[in-house]
Amino acid sequence: MDDQIKLQKILVTGAAGFIGFHLSKRLLEEGREVVGVDIVNDYYDPAIKEARLSILEPYSGFKFVRADLADRQVMENLFRKESFDGVVNLAAQAGVRYSLVNPQSYVNSNLVGFVNVLEGCRHNGVKHLVFASSSSVYGSNTKMPFSVHDNVDHPVSLYAASKKSNELMSHAYSHLFGLSCTGLRFFTVYGPWGRPDMALFLFTRAILEGKPIDVFNYGKMQRDFTYIDDIVEGVVRVMNRPARPDPAWNGDNPDPGSSYAPYKIYNIGNNQPVELLHFIKVIEDTLGKKADMNLLPLQPGDVPATYANIDDLVRDTGFKPSTSLEEGIPKFIEWYREYFSV
Repeated sequence: MDDQIKLQKILVTGAAGFIGFHLSKRLLEEGREVVGVDIVNDYYDPAIKEARLSILEPYSGFKFVRADLADRQVMENLFRKESFDGVVNLAAQAGVRYSLVNPQSYVNSNLVGFVNVLEGCRHNGVKHLVFASSSSVYGSNTKMPFSVHDNVDHPVSLYAASKKSNELMSHAYSHLFGLSCTGLRFFTVYGPWGRPDMALFLFTRAILEGKPIDVFNYGKMQRDFTYIDDIVEGVVRVMNRPARPDPAWNGDNPDPGSSYAPYKIYNIGNNQPVELLHFIKVIEDTLGKKADMNLLPLQPGDVPATYANIDDLVRDTGFKPSTSLEEGIPKFIEWYREYFSV
C-alpha cells in the first residue's frame, strides 16, 4: 500500500517479555535496529526473561536498557538520546487476577509508564506509536464477535481498565499533538517462550508432573487463542502503516475504533473461539497424558468468552491470523520440553 513506511530504529518496551521478545527477534532478522527496554521484574520467574534476552543480545542491531518505564527522567533521556522512528509499547503489568491483589503495580506500569512513553514520542518526532491493548477491554460486552466499533466502557478488572485508559490517553495525544497512534487488542496469545502464569504453561507443567489443574467456569470458558507468530505478523504489518485520520468519522455518531485524529484500534485474534476443555484435550493429546481437572466457577475479573472481529485488520493489512491450536500447541510443548529438559 502507498501509505506504508519503513521504520528503521524502533523502541520495543517489554523486550524481555513474551511478545516483546518475539517481535524484537523478528525486527532484528529484518535488519532493523531495536532498542529494548525492560525492568525484568519478578512477576514471573526472571530466568525465562534473561534467557529470552540472551537470544537477542548477539544481534548487532540490538541494544538493551534495563529500566522502569515509570522512571520519568530515564525515559526522557532515552528518547532524547536515541531518536526512534517508531515505538512499540508492550511493557505492562499483565494478568487479570493479579490486579485484584496488587492494583498499584498496574497504575505504575500501565498508566505512569505509558504517559512517559507518550511524552517521549511527542517531544522526539516519533512517526508511529503502536501499543498493546487487550481483549479484556470488552469486559461485560456480550455481543459477539467483539468489534473495535463497539463501546467498551464496562471493564471487569483493573487490568482491563488500565488498557482502556491507554487507548484514551493515546487518543488525547493523537488529537493534541498529531501523534500517530495504533492500539492493538490482543486475544489470548500463546506459543514458545510463553508466560509461566498463562494457562498453556500451567497446564503443561501440571499434567507432566501429575498434578491437578484448576479449570475455571467448569471448562466452559471460550477463548480466541492466538499463536505468537500471528500476533507478531499483525504487529509488523500495522507498525509499517501509521494511523491516519478517518475522513468518515462523525462526532454525532462517534466510532470508537477510529478518529478524526491519526488514531486507530485493531483486534488481533484468531477469529475462532475455542472452549477450554478442547484446549486441554489438545494438550493431553500432544503430551500423551490425561489431565486431572479441578472444575471451578468463574473467577472475579474473568470473562466467560472472547471472540475477535478482525475485519478491519484484514481490510487494512491483508493479514488474517490462521494458526490452529493443533498446530500451535505442539510447537509450545516442543519448546517446553527442550527448555526444561523434560
